[in-house]
Amino acid sequence: MKAFKYVLMVLVLLANLVFAPPSFADAPKVTKSPEYKALTKEINKLRSVKDTQSQLEDYTPEQIENKLNELEFQKYILESGLTWGQCRNDTGKTLAVYGPPPANVDDDDFPYDAGLYFLGNGQTTQNNWDCQGVYIPSDVTAIALTPEGESQELTGGVVIKVPKGSNLVVSINQDTGAVEFNLPVAPVAKGDKVNWYVPKVSQAFLDTRASNAPTQS
Repeated sequence: MKAFKYVLMVLVLLANLVFAPPSFADAPKVTKSPEYKALTKEINKLRSVKDTQSQLEDYTPEQIENKLNELEFQKYILESGLTWGQCRNDTGKTLAVYGPPPANVDDDDFPYDAGLYFLGNGQTTQNNWDCQGVYIPSDVTAIALTPEGESQELTGGVVIKVPKGSNLVVSINQDTGAVEFNLPVAPVAKGDKVNWYVPKVSQAFLDTRASNAPTQS
């Protein structure tokens, strides 16, 4: 009987080793992430332009050098392990932001890669909580600098992606009433493979929502 129990215990341990996912498995390398690959591709492109001393879309060598320095810094941020962004709301209104999927919702019931949360005025998202994007309501205009340093006007109903390792501050221009950002940003393009829910709602609707984004105390 004891021998049978011993054999049974061995079989159970072997089954766990074969079928259970190893808890010591390595985390996915940052070099395999789409963002890292896109950064590397753009850096290589700019380095090639710089080495051949050619122009890129009418940008000066100085602008190309500045852009290259910024991209290389972003790449370093990813390599250093700082993989989350932070958002601060100084608009005087409720801000809709994107973050990790809700923890209390089953993956099978939530079809998106990011959750939509509400950040109250004067609030900053919590450290280590990845604020991935900001939603611009359908009736709001935003003015932002592109990564190339040019001014762009963004109509409502778009999503601004927050660069990893950055602290994005969203505010209102007191003269024009337009939404502004403290650093260059770009809207998520239609071709980007981002599985996020993008609503078509007004700022007045957002102002009726209760704040639920994790914030600094």
